[in-house]
Amino acid sequence: MLLSILTFIYFFNAVIALITILMKPRDVSAIWAWLLVLIALPVFGFFLYLFFGRGLGDKKKYRLQQSDLKELENLAQLQEDSLSIFDSELENTELQPFVDFFSLLNRMPLTRKNEVDIFSDGEEKLTALIEDLKQAKKSIHIEYYAFVTDKTGKRILKVLEEKAAEGVEVRLLYDSFGSRGTKPKDFTQLIQNGGFAQTFITSQRALLKLRLNYHDHRKIVVIDGNTSYIGGFNIADQYVETTKRFGYWRDTHLRIHGAASSLLQMRFLMDWNVSAPEKNQVSYHLDYFFTDEQSATGSTDIQVVASGPNSEKEQIKLAFIKLITSAKERVWIQTPYLVPDDSVIAALKIAAGSGVEVKIMIPDRPDHPFIYRATQYYARQLIKENIEIQVYRGGFLHAKTLIMDDEICMVGSANQDIRSYKLNFEATAVLYDKKIIQQLEQIFIDDLTKCEEMTPEIVAEMSAWLIFKQQISRLFSPIL
Repeated sequence: MLLSILTFIYFFNAVIALITILMKPRDVSAIWAWLLVLIALPVFGFFLYLFFGRGLGDKKKYRLQQSDLKELENLAQLQEDSLSIFDSELENTELQPFVDFFSLLNRMPLTRKNEVDIFSDGEEKLTALIEDLKQAKKSIHIEYYAFVTDKTGKRILKVLEEKAAEGVEVRLLYDSFGSRGTKPKDFTQLIQNGGFAQTFITSQRALLKLRLNYHDHRKIVVIDGNTSYIGGFNIADQYVETTKRFGYWRDTHLRIHGAASSLLQMRFLMDWNVSAPEKNQVSYHLDYFFTDEQSATGSTDIQVVASGPNSEKEQIKLAFIKLITSAKERVWIQTPYLVPDDSVIAALKIAAGSGVEVKIMIPDRPDHPFIYRATQYYARQLIKENIEIQVYRGGFLHAKTLIMDDEICMVGSANQDIRSYKLNFEATAVLYDKKIIQQLEQIFIDDLTKCEEMTPEIVAEMSAWLIFKQQISRLFSPIL
């Protein structure tokens, strides 16, 4: 009798699983991954799917899309007002197809004459950020996946409270899932001083709405519309201190002074206005943007590419593919997670098969066990394609960078994994500047001194149990 009941439950579970999965358009790989979860874990698998497998609701997706369209219209007006710092053409005409391509992805223009500083150390980045925040005169806009109110978070929060009390407009947008331990009451003083703190739209009442899988993974700061930050560092102790779990945290972040700050400001406004209640939304005005053409004295041309599950375009993934398949000499990548989909794998194979030097650097330790084992699986597969895999042993490598030849590089929040391609809200800067590329190249070379190459001999020594864990983790890679 019990066996019959269990058989019925399992059969009924399998049928309902199939119907549930096929109700919503999705990749075949994701369908099979979710079917595996639902069938292998009867009942419990449905709870996992309810919270992590359902897409964004149509109303929420529409709100995100309309917010983007509204602010992009404002950006078009800003370009007309400040033509000399926004442009549509590079001096190097050979790279013009890239500018056109990235402009079509997001309708984000090319910005000229930016000054760029690169940070690869968390404390150095934090110190520079705090100093810039203290100098703010008009506005501070901050957006982080993880804004944790530990020692590091409180250092930032203290400055924000002080600036708000001085009359500076302070707005803080954070993802509640990434900011574990952070509570709304932590921002009471900031709000009393006139500032604002807001959770991102997808993390608002997400538990009640049964949607936990869509995160604001961006790391953006814009100060007075002139100075901005973008990259991989979040705000929490682990990003600036050497910890027992991660060791030294190795990441890459940019500080930008110039018109590219306006692009990041526009991205922030899109995300803020779609997340905040109507009374706290902000209106477009020039004070938020870089319009001082006389102070545009840098040499770096920058575009910004953003993507998220509110769009089917997967813009950042397309940007990665464009650079990888266009390379003539090299593609150097740093990523904490290497869980690419078939299209990116094909791009990497094409590049390596065309004689391009493809190097990928990954960490030697996990912060998410399943993703780490999946990363090892894909690393094993890629070395068969003449792709060099370097395993960083100097701590935890969290940098998200890509260098193409000596011409273009990307630095931002997006990893080389399916989550960053499809599920997270991400942002990355595309930079055209040989000097910046040389700096990133030197950082990569310095990191290589702390790496061990994954060779066929090392793979051959992996235990059967480790290979099994990698294989199992790989099966779930479309939904990790």
